[in-house]
Amino acid sequence: MRFLLNLLGRLYKAGVTPPSATHEVPPLPLTPEDQTQIPATADTQLFPDLPSDTYRFIALDVETANGWAGSICQIGLACVTETGDIHQFSTLVDPEGSFDSFNSNLHGITARDVQGKPNARRTIRALTPLLSRQPLIQHSSFDQRAIEAACQGKAFSMEPPDLEWFDSVRIARRAWPEFINNGGHGLKHLKSALGLNFQHHDAGEDARAAAQVVLLAEFRTGLHFRRLGETTRPRRAKAAPPRQPDIPPLQLDGAMACFCGPMTLPLALATEKAKGSGAQVMARVTTKTTLVVVGDQALSDPQAQRHPDWRRAEEYRAKGRGIRVIGESEFLQLVESAE
Repeated sequence: MRFLLNLLGRLYKAGVTPPSATHEVPPLPLTPEDQTQIPATADTQLFPDLPSDTYRFIALDVETANGWAGSICQIGLACVTETGDIHQFSTLVDPEGSFDSFNSNLHGITARDVQGKPNARRTIRALTPLLSRQPLIQHSSFDQRAIEAACQGKAFSMEPPDLEWFDSVRIARRAWPEFINNGGHGLKHLKSALGLNFQHHDAGEDARAAAQVVLLAEFRTGLHFRRLGETTRPRRAKAAPPRQPDIPPLQLDGAMACFCGPMTLPLALATEKAKGSGAQVMARVTTKTTLVVVGDQALSDPQAQRHPDWRRAEEYRAKGRGIRVIGESEFLQLVESAE
């Protein structure tokens, strides 16, 4: 022992520090200002189980916490290989906002489930390197709007990622036109019509279902999903088409819908539900409108003051155009039947 002490004393006088006595000074904790300087690449370490290969396409689905499209609480991916294998991934997301009971009852996710989960900004940044490498499939246009809305939230703002989107609803319509006005092309009907096996309203499961719809559509038609999903404009007819005095069948799939006047359901949520059921939502009534949704109270009261778009729809109906006016409760029944 005395020998070791004498040796350490000589080393100290000589200015030499023994290896066993060397200590690194721990870094100082990051301040809030320093944390904002963390590069975006750090977010890529959030999900070590995230698929990292190159795929033919990736189907993406989101679940939301409330009526705002950007209130993402779950993101699901279904990554499709060249051989048709599907690599599934999903993660919960903190929407940094409240949960509506309607949404939680639909997908089963609550505020307690997302405690400690990354918010939408970090999640999207972590997923972008994967998503930007291949085309994305969404079942209706809601998922793209949700991603873009989450990027432009009130608490933070960042540029939405530049992604290539295709709509599996459009792909399904071209593969199975017989479902138009006959069950529609919502995932609920496609599940039974095509024999799909998945848990509806789970982001990962719904993404896998959308991917399977695309693969089955390619198999049935012999066409690539890009061809099936491309936007086409019908040729303009030389002569004006004849008027259709009959009211079209009451279906959301393929409808051109407009919401008029106050309703119990928030407009953003009503729009989401309509688009998710295959309808296109219009800001105002035009000659292309086929469905007008109004509040139940206004519809049942003949003395109620009518919204200008509602009056315009009645004028078009008088001229022989097939426009249906329904109440909010009937609209929700159509949504339920389309899911």
